[in-house]
Amino acid sequence: MSDKMLAAMKQKPEAGARLVEIDIPKIKPDQVLLKIKAASICGTDKHIYSWDKWAASRLKPPLVFGHECCGEVIEAGSATTGRIKVGDLVSMETHVPCQRCLMCRTGNMHLCDNLSILGVDIDGIFAEYAAVPEICCWKNDPDLPIDIAAVQEPFGNAVYAVMESDVGAKSVAIIGDGPIAAFACGVARVVGAVKIYNLGMIPYNLDICRRLGADVSINVTQDKDYRQRIIDETAGGVGVVIDMAGNKSAVDDGFAILHKMGTFTAFGIPSAPFEFDLANHIVFKGARVIGINGRKMFETWYQMRNFLDNGKIDLAPVITHRFPFGDFIEAMELAVSNDTPSGKVVLTPMAS
Repeated sequence: MSDKMLAAMKQKPEAGARLVEIDIPKIKPDQVLLKIKAASICGTDKHIYSWDKWAASRLKPPLVFGHECCGEVIEAGSATTGRIKVGDLVSMETHVPCQRCLMCRTGNMHLCDNLSILGVDIDGIFAEYAAVPEICCWKNDPDLPIDIAAVQEPFGNAVYAVMESDVGAKSVAIIGDGPIAAFACGVARVVGAVKIYNLGMIPYNLDICRRLGADVSINVTQDKDYRQRIIDETAGGVGVVIDMAGNKSAVDDGFAILHKMGTFTAFGIPSAPFEFDLANHIVFKGARVIGINGRKMFETWYQMRNFLDNGKIDLAPVITHRFPFGDFIEAMELAVSNDTPSGKVVLTPMAS
């Protein structure tokens, strides 16, 4: 094996990225070396590629970015436990915990006080090889398709959000039409939501959400009376709102269509703070509010395994484009395009 590899790097604090040849990383004692089989592009990667205010405030180039992947373990460090072995096909939990803080020691590693994020704070997986912590490796069934294995991390966001929301026998509104919203429609359908409303803005994406499980698709740019329509059809509002958008309009919509004593689950992240009507949205409504960050480590991953191994959810419709790793720039340009709609964009790096 050569000691060099191809990697996608943010080399400078500016828009764009470059495919460059760099050294294959050397693993630390608690790490394993992955030969990357497939990777997918996340919303976070789009922020990094475009170099928006968030990326500029968080990243310190040079950095290999990317965090959604599956890969084959080809080397294990001297301090690894043996849980993950050479030859295993693994996906990555991208929250790297310190394992020492209060959150880690009380079963909440996904909220670690000293959290590092793969591809954001430390080198990621848009490369032919990646050195990753053993604790973050999730062993896959070897028969799981590599593109499905690569999108489990964002699928886990949806699983965590829906499972925390107690949607069984309830009407649900999922706000947003991106891949994680589509996954959430599928999970809500499987775990017993009786009616799923999906609110979004892009017909192409709304169709994907409908294929995953949404009963009613609402394009908020075209249907001006959607709030009253939902309230009327549900005799006062839905029992659960899961917000995947995170902007003020989405949040206001969510609380407007939520019935009293309902649950509002927040996953979407606003680009900036906004004014919020605490009294009417939460206090007078008696609403329950849940924040979702990442995935539970590793309860959510076991739930994902159960869904996938038993054929309960087909994630394939969410994967709309595939590119070889050598066409990384073209893939990123498609992912960030406002002109060409897309779901999940998957790369298939092949190490030499």
